[in-house]
Amino acid sequence: MEEAIRNKYEVVIGLEVHAQMLTKSKAYSNDINEFGAHPNSNISAITLGHPGTLPKMNKKTIEFAIKLGLACGSEIAREQYFARKNYFYPDLPKGYQITQDKTPICTGGSILIKLEDGTDKEIGITRIHMEEDAGKSIHDVDLYDTLVDLNRAGVPLLEIVSEPDMRSSQEAYNYVSEVRKLVRYLDICDGNMEEGSMRCDANISVRLKGAPEFGTKVEVKNMNSIRNVQRAIEFEIIRQIEEVEKGAVISQETRSFDALKGSTISMRSKEAANDYRYFPEPDLLPLVMDEKQIKAIKAEMPALPRELFYKYVNEFGLSEYDAFLLTDAKSIALYYEELITHTKNYKSAANWLMGDIKSYLNEFGVEIDEFPLNGEKIAALIQLIDEGKISNSVASQKVFPAMLKNNTASPLEIAESMNLMQDSNEDAILGFIQEVILQHPAEIERYRNGETQLVGFLMGQLMKISKGKADPKAANALMRKTLESKL
Repeated sequence: MEEAIRNKYEVVIGLEVHAQMLTKSKAYSNDINEFGAHPNSNISAITLGHPGTLPKMNKKTIEFAIKLGLACGSEIAREQYFARKNYFYPDLPKGYQITQDKTPICTGGSILIKLEDGTDKEIGITRIHMEEDAGKSIHDVDLYDTLVDLNRAGVPLLEIVSEPDMRSSQEAYNYVSEVRKLVRYLDICDGNMEEGSMRCDANISVRLKGAPEFGTKVEVKNMNSIRNVQRAIEFEIIRQIEEVEKGAVISQETRSFDALKGSTISMRSKEAANDYRYFPEPDLLPLVMDEKQIKAIKAEMPALPRELFYKYVNEFGLSEYDAFLLTDAKSIALYYEELITHTKNYKSAANWLMGDIKSYLNEFGVEIDEFPLNGEKIAALIQLIDEGKISNSVASQKVFPAMLKNNTASPLEIAESMNLMQDSNEDAILGFIQEVILQHPAEIERYRNGETQLVGFLMGQLMKISKGKADPKAANALMRKTLESKL
C-alpha cells in the first residue's frame, strides 16, 4: 500500500486478553486445572453440566483477579454478581458460560507501554472480569468428525478488556507483552500463548485522521502468539483501508487469523455490538469484598516490573536498555535482586547477568533457576575484580568457567589455585614494561614519533609477558608514564 494512502487514516485498536489462572482446580468445581492431561480426564458431573449439579466459587480466582486489578490501578468492586452468558458452545456442555456482566471485579486503571521513541503511553483498562473457559474442539485428528476435549471447560479465566487507545500494531504488540509480563510477575498465569493459556482478540477499525467518530470495528480471533497479534492487526489495517478507498462499507464481523497465510478470514457477522443473552446466575451468591481482604492481598504482592525498571534506572543508574532486559522475565529480575544484596556494583552485576550468565543459560537451554551459582558467588567474583585482584577478562575466561565446574569453591580460592591473582606491585610492573621496551624497539620508536595508539599493542604485549597477572589499570598508567618520560 502506498504510504500516502496509509497516512490518510488512523487505526483504532482495543484488545481483549484472556488469561487462564494458575489455580489447582477449576473456576466452579474441584476438577483439576492442568494442561496436557489425557483428553477428557479432568472432568466431573459439574464440568459435564449434569442436571442437579451446582457450581462452587474458587476463592483463589478472586484473589488473583484482585492482584491484577491492584497492579493496574483499577477500582475493585465491593459487590459483584455473576451472570450466565448464553451462546452456542459445542465444547461447554452446560450451554452457557458463567461470567461477570454488570459488575466486573475490576474497572478502570491502565497498563503503561513503551513507545518506539522511548516515551511512555498509558493504555486504559475498561474492565477485568472473572469467567470460565470452554473446552477445545479438535478438527485435525479425525478426517470426518470434530473431537471435543473438555479438560479446559471450566478453567478459570480473567478477561482484560482495554480501552480503544492503541494506534498501531506495534503498540498492540507492546501492550500484550506488558500484560503477559505482568501476569507472570503476579504468578497468576504462565502467559503461554502457544498452549492457549493466554489468548487475545483484537477489535480494529480505521478512520480518516481528524474524524471525530470511530469506524466500524472488526474483531479478529485465533492468534496464538504476540507476533501473530501484530501480524493480524497489520493485515486488517491494510484490508480495511483498501475497502474504504474502494467505497465499500466495513461490516461489523468476527474474523479468524490464518497464521500460515498471514491473512484474516470472515467467520460470522455481528448484527450488534453484543449478541449474547445474559441473565443473573441463580446458583452463585453475590460476592461482597471488604477493605481488609483487599489490603491483605495487596500486602502479599511482589515488586512489579515497572517499579523495578524505574528503580534500576533512577536509583541504580542503569540504562533503560539494561533495566528492560533485567525486568523482562521475573526469574531474571529475582536473581538480580538477590545478587545486589551482596554487591553495590549494580552495573557490573547487570553486565554479568546479561553477559556470561545469559550465555550459559542459552548454551545449555536452561532457566536461571537451574543456574549452578547463586548471587553471593557472582558478587564475590565482582568484588575480586573491583579490588584489582583479577581482571575482567581473567574472571570471564578462566575463573567463571572454573566456578561452574566447582561451585563449592570461592572465586578467590579458584583464582589463587590457578595462580591468576593480579600483580599491582609497581616494581613488578616496571619490570614487565622494560621487557616490552627491549622486545619491541621499533614500536617504541613509532610511539615516540606520535603514534600513541600503539599503547594498545604494547599493553597487549605486557599482559602476555605477565601472563595476564599485571593489573591492567595500574600497568596502563605506568606504561604511559614510562614512555612519556623518555620522549
